[in-house]
Amino acid sequence: MKENSCFKIICKDKKTNARIGILKTKKHSIETPFFMPVSTKATPKFINSKRLEEIGNATISNAFILSLRPKTKLIKKFGGIGNFMNFSGINFSDSGGFQMYSKELYISSDKNGVIFKNPISKEKIFMTPEKNMEIQLDIGSEVAMCLDRMPLYEDSKKEIENSVELTTTWAKRCKIHHDKLQKKIPKNKRQLLFGITQGGIYEDLREKSTKELISLNFDGYSIGGFGMGETFSEEMKIVKKQKKIFPENKPLYLMGIGSPKEILEAISYGVDIFDSRLPTMNARHGELFTSIGKIKILNKKYTNDRSPIDKKCSCFVCKNYSKAYIKFLLKENEPVGKELASYHNLYYLKNLIEEAKKEIKKGSFNKFKNKINKLYQK
Repeated sequence: MKENSCFKIICKDKKTNARIGILKTKKHSIETPFFMPVSTKATPKFINSKRLEEIGNATISNAFILSLRPKTKLIKKFGGIGNFMNFSGINFSDSGGFQMYSKELYISSDKNGVIFKNPISKEKIFMTPEKNMEIQLDIGSEVAMCLDRMPLYEDSKKEIENSVELTTTWAKRCKIHHDKLQKKIPKNKRQLLFGITQGGIYEDLREKSTKELISLNFDGYSIGGFGMGETFSEEMKIVKKQKKIFPENKPLYLMGIGSPKEILEAISYGVDIFDSRLPTMNARHGELFTSIGKIKILNKKYTNDRSPIDKKCSCFVCKNYSKAYIKFLLKENEPVGKELASYHNLYYLKNLIEEAKKEIKKGSFNKFKNKINKLYQK
């Protein structure tokens, strides 16, 4: 197996395809698997950068959104997104394809790029793969994502096939332009670029997309287009099949997935990186992760509950606040309640993945995964 300069596998589970690796960027080295809280506008909702450092050393921002406001020129003046948000960990950036294809913003797309409506000024914007690469390089993230055409779950197979074709066409242009812009930069100082596969729940389209992107030799690969309405079994069937095709020596990123059950199942297939808005979004609505499964803290039974969210959790929220207090704050729509609940959920996921890595090293990951899955099937 040819060694990849940015990724090295250091441990493998004996009973599954779960693995531990080291992803090396121009500024950092980070152990995989890891979860990235979503910092769409240079911060996760209700979590500041110092709190973010306590619950993980990676995050993903949205290049498209940031290019509209505060604009890339300002972020570049600060020396990049990490300095701008004062975050010491690894910064990934997304192309913003998800937002571009929202029903409110999307106008049209073809092989040349995407036309969409600026959500701030309402004017039309034409985004090309080349322009998107320039934005992500100006933002200064350590890992960038190709511009991709993300289909909806309810789209026809023909529409999804068209998405695959556009995704490959744009990926080629992204790779060529990205390489060209970094030609004079030493390899160890360059931004990494991941290709994103599409294809919905169709195995043949996923295989086509995967093989086409592999031929372009990206630094890593992402599985995109999930978290859109598909079932758990539909999603995992595709993830398992795609993982068998991807090069073993390249990092694999499952985009938009953030439930404990999904993360552990995907780790068992060999997925290395995750992100999702789900942990913080659910937290704001009172759905919290715990060592006994998910609880709905807005339920009446927690009104007078003096106990912490999770007695086995050592986060600052569980050390200092009761279920009754957090329920009250969320019920009153107080920002502090959203902050405390969000922090706890992200801390839980960080610890869950750290425990998963310990189990991989011990050779008992599958037993651990099954135990957690039972808790979250209730």
